[in-house]
Amino acid sequence: MKNYIDKLAYIHIIDNKILMSLSRGKDTWYIPGGKREGDESDLEALVREVAEELSVKLLPHSIKKYGVFEAQAHGHPEGVMVRMTCYFGDFTGKLAAASEIEKLEFFPWSRKAESSVVDHLIFDNLKEKKLIQ
Repeated sequence: MKNYIDKLAYIHIIDNKILMSLSRGKDTWYIPGGKREGDESDLEALVREVAEELSVKLLPHSIKKYGVFEAQAHGHPEGVMVRMTCYFGDFTGKLAAASEIEKLEFFPWSRKAESSVVDHLIFDNLKEKKLIQ
């Protein structure tokens, strides 16, 4: 049996670059998002995490599932996998790092090495679909 970490990710692309977040004290960048709490739905967890980390309010009617990606979980023992369910969506407000997030930057595909293994899969998929360069 595989051990999974269930996570949600918010994909926001501007000028063919993807929004990435860096947590305080970390050296690996991540696509913003996080884990659900209790019995939250994907949408509830994503809206909460984005509000906490990025200081903006996702518009629930605009949220669209992009895909699910699985890979070895960064910083976890071999065999612990992360399952990342990714969504697009519009928001109101101004993007600003909040909570444990220290920095936000937009990455081109060429910076994917600075992110986690599961994010590499997402970067490659977005590039393949010509959504990032």
